[in-house]
Amino acid sequence: MARSKAPLLPTTSSPLGDPLAALPIQLGLNRQSGQPLHSQLAEQLRLAVLAGALPADLRLPGSRSLAQSLGVTRGVVTEAYAELVAEGTLSAAVGSGTRVSAMQPCAKAPTQSGPAWFVAPPPPPVDDAVMDSGIHFKTGVTTSATLDERAWRQAWAYAAAQGIRGDYSDAAGESILRGALAAFVGRSRGLPASADDVLVTAGTLQALNLIVRGILPPASAVLFENPGYRAARQVFIDAGHTVHPLPLDQDGPLLHDLPPAKAVYVTPSHQFPLGVRMSLPRRLALLSWAAQHDALIIEDDYNGEFRYGAPPLPPLASLEQERGRVLYIGTLSKVLTPAVRTGFLVAPPALRPALIRARTLLDFGHPLPVQHALTHLLTHGELDKHVRRSRRWHAQVRETLTRELAELAPQAALSGIEAGLHVCLNLRDLDPEQVKAALAQRGVYVSTLAEFSVGEGVTNALLLGYGGLTVKEAEAGAKEIVRVVREMTPHHPLLRTSTLSSAKAKG
Repeated sequence: MARSKAPLLPTTSSPLGDPLAALPIQLGLNRQSGQPLHSQLAEQLRLAVLAGALPADLRLPGSRSLAQSLGVTRGVVTEAYAELVAEGTLSAAVGSGTRVSAMQPCAKAPTQSGPAWFVAPPPPPVDDAVMDSGIHFKTGVTTSATLDERAWRQAWAYAAAQGIRGDYSDAAGESILRGALAAFVGRSRGLPASADDVLVTAGTLQALNLIVRGILPPASAVLFENPGYRAARQVFIDAGHTVHPLPLDQDGPLLHDLPPAKAVYVTPSHQFPLGVRMSLPRRLALLSWAAQHDALIIEDDYNGEFRYGAPPLPPLASLEQERGRVLYIGTLSKVLTPAVRTGFLVAPPALRPALIRARTLLDFGHPLPVQHALTHLLTHGELDKHVRRSRRWHAQVRETLTRELAELAPQAALSGIEAGLHVCLNLRDLDPEQVKAALAQRGVYVSTLAEFSVGEGVTNALLLGYGGLTVKEAEAGAKEIVRVVREMTPHHPLLRTSTLSSAKAKG
């Protein structure tokens, strides 16, 4: 008779003669777990067999007696036995009962090491998700405060109303979305493009993965900005390519004495992380270098919409006289939100089929509901409105940050303030790592340029991403930065004046 009131049915107190006492394992069924009782029993017996706790040819208790000992109906046991017999874990024969099959047990519990040849890679070179409270000057994020919730809901309602298709979509992206993105990049970044030029991607890193696997020959040499975007650099390395550091100055990449390369990766609108903008003469020189060396230019324009009083500079892709060498990468992660995981590639006609092939073999294209929602936002002008709101929001945060940090001159000075969503605070005499550690103790979290650099000659600077901050947070964080830098600079005139005044008051 079943003991229906007992949620957990253990076996430690099985009386003499109880079939459970003869088993070398303990069985227990939990009525409140949500998992069917027969599944629980089958799982426990299966794991015991695999671990060797139930040896081969061991005869198990009859279904009636085991059910009585467990306090369940006979059907629970017979169903569990049947499942294990069907998969070969147990065998059953008339007159012989139910026995453990001759299986090779696991010597130990399953491990996490994997095959002997597997070498675990290091963690990806990206910042961890924000978990601690405090003020996080994190790069690569943006605010969601400027989203029009009504327009957002309408876009997803439109996507839901499109119905469900039973086939795969175009791996390059829906033509209507590609056309809308081409129009958007034309009016926002000055790059003429058509729907046929655009490939919808799942963001910048996927675009790079398509390029390095679909276009570049194996073991290619690639020039990469130093300092630069860590995750992008790792994409090239993990794909088996050789990455050479590309030095920079205030006008962009230095093109003298460079090794031969198949491609060069640049962020000309707002270099990440230095924040400099590639000058027009340097852009033309880079295009000339690529033509001379038969190389591709990968232009990552990750936040080209955000400029603050600075005149727009034409994308490299728009300056190219003979189309075919520049791959232009854009993303909606900073413009809209990283949550939609959507970007785009503007590619020359000769290279597009290889990129589409790579996308097809990777995941067969972008999720249709996401494409439909973004199409609605683009074609109804909502994305343009959002960009204008976001530009005003970020401009106010940037103005607050620059005003507060201006007090540190000449000990520290900002650079990269003309565009983008981050700035560099260049420190004259202080160790950026020590400043970073001191700020963390006060609940303010920053990065240093060293984290994005390879080799020597790293600039002493903090990297301050403000895309995810409010004006109030930027002000509070900047004040803490000022305090820490002054405290760590005893010869600072303002600190010395304050100290002398305090000493006179005490005297």
